[in-house]
Parts: sequence; structure tokens; C-alpha cells
Amino acid sequence: MAKCPLESIEISDCHKFSCPPFYYAYGDGSFVGKLYEDTLSFPSSSPLLKLPNFTFGCAHSALGEPIGVAGFGRGILSFPAQLARSSPEIGNYFSYCLISHAFDETRVLKPSPLILGRREKKIKNDVSASEEEVFYSYTPLLENPKHSYFYCVGLKAVSIGKRIIPAPVSLQRVDQRGNGGMVVDSGTTFTMLPRKFYLSVVGEFDRRVGEAHRRSSAVEERTGLSPCYYGDEKEKSFNDVPKLALHFGGNSTVVMPRRNYFYEFFDGKAKRKVGCVMLLDGGDEAESGGGPAGLLGNYQQQGFEVVYDLEEKRVGFARRKCASLWDALN
Repeated sequence: MAKCPLESIEISDCHKFSCPPFYYAYGDGSFVGKLYEDTLSFPSSSPLLKLPNFTFGCAHSALGEPIGVAGFGRGILSFPAQLARSSPEIGNYFSYCLISHAFDETRVLKPSPLILGRREKKIKNDVSASEEEVFYSYTPLLENPKHSYFYCVGLKAVSIGKRIIPAPVSLQRVDQRGNGGMVVDSGTTFTMLPRKFYLSVVGEFDRRVGEAHRRSSAVEERTGLSPCYYGDEKEKSFNDVPKLALHFGGNSTVVMPRRNYFYEFFDGKAKRKVGCVMLLDGGDEAESGGGPAGLLGNYQQQGFEVVYDLEEKRVGFARRKCASLWDALN
């Protein structure tokens, strides 16, 4: 392996070194290593599934990353793309169901299921949905000429209660330069919206909740979340929090459970219950330098099975009990 320091790679200063065959960065971590090809076999599948010329990276150096990373993007070397070459019915369709972020002792015993392939039949003993048939709300994937590996969708509006707030054009489509759209991202925690639109959404939320609850500026300063409110001293609850729904392209509407956008906790300093909106200001679009206009984070995806139908070029959402789905699959 070539000796190219990670810090040199990260600042694009590798002219003094013979750099390694691949460098992979994601979030705060990075890998350096070599690319290899081999035949990947799935002995538990029937019939036996083999992927010849499967390309993978063997990391020799890792900085701030786990042991390994499975790539599920839209690139040609992603795991689904390579799987689709030998088995399109499996590689072109996958889903995950993220368990709750809530601090629950039983939660750590159940992982979030990742499912490869289309399930034609109902899973035996599946109690992960409130209804017998699971309803998926699908929205079309948008093609991005510059960032082709992103799963981009168009966000048309956000509704707070009965009021629908139209999204800017930048969130609804991707232009020829690859700017705009909303990325469905399992690796980003919170949903980010362009500043002007974000202020409209939280402003409507504050108009409704702020009438009955006092803002907690101290908590906002400590957490970076906003707006935050103190709970009712008598009932210690937020029964007046309005519903929030995301309206995507293709007439797709995803109604969020309250815990996905409003987090309630006890503030030890004030000795009172506090609730905060779990959406983030994505910054001024004019200063962003281009790219996606927004991100749909994993906090807002918890409790949903998110389906990636690459053959039909669409993403679907369905409310599920993810821990129960894991039990049913196993």
C-alpha cells in the first residue's frame, strides 16, 4: 500500500506521495485501502447465488469509522448495483426499518432490519403493521446529473395542522447543474430545510404552540434545537402539538408520528418538562454553493419501512413496528 497520510488526502495535498488506490470519506470518518475483485457467494440462498467480479475495498487505514461500511447509494459499485447484475429482483429492491431513537432498555436488543429483495408474500407472524395490509406511499426518484449517487426526491410542501406551506422550487426538483431536491439519507440524523422555508415551518409551529407554552431559550442555546417550549406545569404534557406531514411528488403524503418531529424530555436545570422541534436550519440557499436543497434525516424516518424500488425509480414509506418486523423476519 502506498504511504499517503490521511491528513494529506483530506486537504488534496498528495503531490508528494503516491496515493493509495482508493480513498473513501463519509461524515467524520475515512478509509484508505485497495480495491479487489472476487466471487461473492450467498450459501443460505436457494438456489445458490454467486456474484462474479464483485468489487470491494480492503481498508488498511481507518479514521473515525466502524469496521466496515456497506455502500447502498446509486453508484455502480454500490452493493445493490452489483447485486442487481446477477439478481435484479434482489438488487433493485431493498428496504430498511429504523427502530426508535427513544431511550428504551428493550430497544438495544433489537437491530433495525435491512431487507434485500421484494417480498411478494406477507411475512408469517408479522405484527409490525397496525393493518393487515401495509400501505406504502411512493414518491418518484429524481435524477441528479451531478450527484448521481444520491436518492433525491421532490418535496412539494409541509403541513402544520391544516395549514399547507408550499416548498420552494429548489426542494421540488433538481436542475441541470445538479442543484436542488431533497436527499433521503439514512446517515444524517435530522431533516434539514433551506432557511427561508425552515423559518416558515417553525414559525407556523410556534404560532400554534407558542400561545400555550413559554419558549425555553436556555434549552435552545444548549442544544441548538429551536423552537423549544416548557411543558404545562399541571399536566406536564404537550397535547396541543399540531400534526406535521411531508408532501412529496407523485401525490405522496407521509404523516409523521409526533415523536419524529417533537422530542420531549426533562430539563434538570429548570426541573421542568421541555419539548423541542427536531428540524434543522439548512442555511441560506444563496450561500450554500449548490447541491441538494434539503435532507430527510433518519430521525424523521424512524418507525417507517423505507423502500427503495430502483426498477420503478421510486421511494416508498410505510408506518411499521420495526422491532416486530425484525422478529417476524427471524
